[in-house]
Amino acid sequence: MSTLIRLLNEEEEALARVPDLCDVLCDCVDGGASVGFMAPLADADAVAYWRGVASAVGRNEVLLLVAEDDVGRVMGTVQVGFALKPNQPHRADLMKLLVHRAARGRGLSRLLMMAAEQEAMERGRWLLVLDTATGEPAEAIYERFGWVRSGVVPDYALFPDGRYCATTIFYKRLTPAADV
Repeated sequence: MSTLIRLLNEEEEALARVPDLCDVLCDCVDGGASVGFMAPLADADAVAYWRGVASAVGRNEVLLLVAEDDVGRVMGTVQVGFALKPNQPHRADLMKLLVHRAARGRGLSRLLMMAAEQEAMERGRWLLVLDTATGEPAEAIYERFGWVRSGVVPDYALFPDGRYCATTIFYKRLTPAADV
């Protein structure tokens, strides 16, 4: 099975993919991923979230990348959010790396992360940060991809089932500061 990583660079492109994006998000929440939503995730809430992301894409505040399967269905996604403060023109937040459970184990996370890092660099964003639930599989994935653990915040968020979870903060410098 081949995979295509695409940047949805217009609000209309992102809006057209909302149904697939909702499917991926709901699957991840149903699977227990701590990605900001409680279970069960209502379809209307998922749609509202992705419409908001599409609006942010249209305002050039967020990059939205998707991994598509052979028939063009979205099986994974990741976002790069730009720091909008004047003193942070070099930084971005990596957000919502999501891969549908049916597509896991195919390297989609790595492909999405590589594309997100490349797109961030092309826009002058060489310092990336992210947070993820401590002790969950994603934590190990980020370490394998060269991200540096910065620290852990206890009781930071809730899992979809209502249990508290800590979060681990990571960063990745894509180029040395001296090279900027």
